Amino acid sequence: MEYKNFNVEDYLEIYAKLILKDGLKIKKDDTLVVRCPIEARDFAIICTKIAYELGAKEVVMDYRDPLISRLKYENESVEVLTDVPKHKVDKENYYMDKKAKYLSITGSDPDAFKGVDSEKLFKSNLANSKALKDFSAKMMANYVSWIVAGASIPSWATKVFPDVDENEAVKKLWFEIFNSVRLFEDDPEKALENHVNNLDRYSKFLNENRFKKLHYKSEKGTDLDVELPDEYIFSASTDVNSSGEEFVANMPSEEVFSAPRLDGVNGKIYSTMPLNYNGNLIEDFYLVFKDGEVVDYEAKNGKEYLKNIIETDEGSKRLGEVALVSHNTPISMRKVLYYNTLYDENASCHFALGKSYPSCIKGGEKLSEEELKKRGMNDSLVHVDFMVGDATTEIVGVKEDGEEVQIFKEGNFVI
Repeated sequence: MEYKNFNVEDYLEIYAKLILKDGLKIKKDDTLVVRCPIEARDFAIICTKIAYELGAKEVVMDYRDPLISRLKYENESVEVLTDVPKHKVDKENYYMDKKAKYLSITGSDPDAFKGVDSEKLFKSNLANSKALKDFSAKMMANYVSWIVAGASIPSWATKVFPDVDENEAVKKLWFEIFNSVRLFEDDPEKALENHVNNLDRYSKFLNENRFKKLHYKSEKGTDLDVELPDEYIFSASTDVNSSGEEFVANMPSEEVFSAPRLDGVNGKIYSTMPLNYNGNLIEDFYLVFKDGEVVDYEAKNGKEYLKNIIETDEGSKRLGEVALVSHNTPISMRKVLYYNTLYDENASCHFALGKSYPSCIKGGEKLSEEELKKRGMNDSLVHVDFMVGDATTEIVGVKEDGEEVQIFKEGNFVI
C-alpha cells in the first residue's frame, strides 16, 4: 500500500475485526470490556459493533480522559488521589470473575502529565496498584483473554509526527499502525497466522536448548548476564486463558519472551528508546544490576520518574521479563519513534522491571506468589517495559555445561 492511495476509513473495520476475531477470538455469549482513551471514541464504537456481530452478549466501555486526570492531579490532595473507592475494585473484580475478555486501546499524549507533581503520580498509582493487585495478578496469569492494540488520536499523532498538521499526523499514524499488523497484505488473517508460526519457531528453539543464562552486549555499552529460572518457558504471541482458549495478547507482537531469574541478573544495560511512563518521558538511561537488583542508575531526562518505578516495592528493583525482538521488524524498519511501549517494544529487545508473568515457568499459573518466588520468579505491583535493543545487539545463550550458542547477531535472530 502506497501512502498516497491510503484512506483510513477503508481499513478501520478490517483492523477491528483482526483484533477481536483473530486476536481476542470473541465468540457467542462473550463479555467484552473495552478500555479506551476518550479521543479514540469513534474507533471504540467500531469495535463495539464488530464485537456484537461476532456474538458478544455484552460490551462494557471504560473511557479514560487524560485531560480530566491531569486536572485531578493538579487540584486534588494526595489523600483524595490515594483513596481508591470500593466500587471501582468491585467493578474490576466483577468482570474478571465473569471471565470477560479485555481490549485495551492504547494511545495517549506522551507528555500528558509533564510537570505534574511526581509524588502525586507515584502515590496515586501505587494506591491503585495495591487496590487492584488481585485483579492484576489474574490478568498477568492469563486467567482471562486480553489484548492491547493502538488507535491513532491527535494528541499522540502530533507528537510522533510534529512536522505536519493534526489531520495529516493522525492519518500517518493510522498508516503506521495498520502496517505494523500487516493489514495491507492480501490476506491479513493469513499473514498474522504465518507471523505467529514464525515466532513459535524461535520460542521452540529457546525452550529446547535449556539455556542457563543469556549474555547481552552492544556498542552502546551494554554488558549483562541474565540467568533463567529452571523450567523457564519462552512464549511467543499466542497465549491460553484458564478456559483453554487461545488469544494474542498484543497486536502488533514481534517478541519472544520469558522471565529472568530474580536474583540472577548482573551487569549494565543501556536504554535505546525513551520510556513513556504515566505521561512522562524517561530518556537516555542505564541500570546496573548485582545479584538481580538495581544498585545504580542514571537518566538524562526523567530520573525522578525512573526512581519512582524502582522504589515502588522490593520487586520493582528487579527484572520480571526478558523479551527478544529482531531489529528488522516491520515497526523498526519504518524508523518511527512512537513514544508508546506497545509499538516501541516491538521494534526492540526489551526487559521489564517488576512482576514476572507466571506463564513463563512450567505450571506457573497454578502457583502462589510464594511458590513462584521460590522458583525464581519476581513479584511486584508494577511491570514496566523498557527498550534496550539496537542494530549492534549481540545475545549469546550459555548452557549448563558452558556451551555457547549465538542467538542474536547485529540486532537480529540468527537461529
